[in-house]
Amino acid sequence: MRRSRAMVLATCLGCLLLLLLVYSQSSLSSAEEEFLGSHWNGKQRRTPLQALYDSNQLELSSVQAKHQERRELLASTCKTYTRKRRVLTSDDLKHLLVDDTHGLLYCYVPKVACTNWKRVMMILTGQSKYKDPAQIPANEAHISTNLRSLSEFTTSEINYRLRNYLKFIFVREPFERLVSAYRNKFTRTYNTAFHKRYGTKIVERHRRNPSLEALERGDDVTFEEFVYYLVDPMTQKEEPFNEHWERVHSLCHPCIVHYDVVGKYETLEEDAQYVLQLIGVGDSIKFPSSKSPRTTGGMAAEFFKGVNRFYQRRLFNLYKMDFLLFNYSIPNYLQIR
Repeated sequence: MRRSRAMVLATCLGCLLLLLLVYSQSSLSSAEEEFLGSHWNGKQRRTPLQALYDSNQLELSSVQAKHQERRELLASTCKTYTRKRRVLTSDDLKHLLVDDTHGLLYCYVPKVACTNWKRVMMILTGQSKYKDPAQIPANEAHISTNLRSLSEFTTSEINYRLRNYLKFIFVREPFERLVSAYRNKFTRTYNTAFHKRYGTKIVERHRRNPSLEALERGDDVTFEEFVYYLVDPMTQKEEPFNEHWERVHSLCHPCIVHYDVVGKYETLEEDAQYVLQLIGVGDSIKFPSSKSPRTTGGMAAEFFKGVNRFYQRRLFNLYKMDFLLFNYSIPNYLQIR
């Protein structure tokens, strides 16, 4: 009799524990869905990550196929050239911007339409009084407190977002981006902060017999001197590269963070629209068009004419991983073959 009662009691306790387990799992699932932003205006919807990978189509569209090919190439290149994986640090995550409303992580790369993407992210996260991203002033888009970085979260919160959010990045032909950074930071009269911070140092180290005015102002750095500065081993021993000419693989760590969408500056409009469609805002938000003239391959070729082939080769080796990871060919104007 006692044994029978004990068995009944054990069965009841087992059922109770099972019910508690089911309840806790279902509660966690609901919390995660809400956290991911799967309820928008009271209606359940797919997250961008689900929209990308849970396609019911038997055949991929040309855009889907292109982005799948980019993901596969990136993964393959990382496997070939990355021997040992390391743990991400807080500094590694500073360029990853977070949108908890839609479940997005965007790694911004300066000189690759990052101002416009920050404008879009401000609209998506509700951090702007404007409805059109193009109306947001550029200086407002770069205020760090307007958008949260992944580095601001706890380890568990970081891991959750890396697993469940759509991660995207936009890249550009490395030397076109480099020339664009040089033109913007060293040939514009208004960038006095860069002239003082970097220009004076470059002139002092890499110009023979500089004038006192050049040493003080640092506003007439040539592209050749800029290249000398980049390939000088002492430069990175003293401090990391500035983000405007830092390599993409060092800013966004694509062999550790597995990006779901790799957009390219060369196909910016199409790729931006693809991301906005995955988010579900393609009909309501328009990606801003660029107002300034783009640095092209032809422009880059002109700047490299004055650079000795020895330094061309050293510079290419410095940026080689960006060429490989994102499938960019060696520019035909380089004399390194």
